[in-house]
Amino acid sequence: MRLLLDILLPPRCLLCGKEIHSDNSLCSDCFTKIDFISRPYCKKCGRPFPETVNSSYYCAECLSKRMPFRLCRAAVEYNDHSKKLILDFKFFDHVENKMLLARWLYMAGKDIFNAGVDLIIPVPLHYTRMFKRKYNQSAVLSAGLSKLCGIPVDYKSLKKTRHTLPQVHCSGKQRLKNVRNAFEVAHPENIKGKRIVLIDDVFTTGSTLKECAKVLKKAGAKSVDALTVARVCR
Repeated sequence: MRLLLDILLPPRCLLCGKEIHSDNSLCSDCFTKIDFISRPYCKKCGRPFPETVNSSYYCAECLSKRMPFRLCRAAVEYNDHSKKLILDFKFFDHVENKMLLARWLYMAGKDIFNAGVDLIIPVPLHYTRMFKRKYNQSAVLSAGLSKLCGIPVDYKSLKKTRHTLPQVHCSGKQRLKNVRNAFEVAHPENIKGKRIVLIDDVFTTGSTLKECAKVLKKAGAKSVDALTVARVCR
């Protein structure tokens, strides 16, 4: 039956549409266009370093500011090719991209999972944006990641209580102001004493993840890590 399906509907590359051998994957040409993030990088936030810098160092931002999360990691750099995968998944209902992106999250999060995680929590959407999009891409990614690592997902405890402008339309300082006091913990009893990993699609300045982490820590989380598919590397 599987062989017949592959003949009638052969697996195709999620980026270019070329026929490939396995579902939910990329062809070899497209795979080489994805810039995976690897060491050396900041030991706290995962910001990529030049090859001459050791991964035992912190970046300038982590040295100068107190970060609310324990560790932050991203799988790939946000370039034209990873951007297409994410935007197709996020805005154009390409949910078939979920497991590929979830596998990348799992590989990128080894430091986090080795340090210990009790709960996966997706960055929530405000209900008005959820109504327009039909699904929360971070929640879908979290479900895929949970299948791979066996850690449960909490979809209900972290809520977005205020509608905000899309972060893409804001400058760095505006991003911080835009999400300030936009999140709350609805069920602190589910959070207290837990080691949490926050899931989002893209890390740009980290404003949203930092605000979510602050709220979770205030609610009694033992630790909060952050894991994203892509990171904007400037």
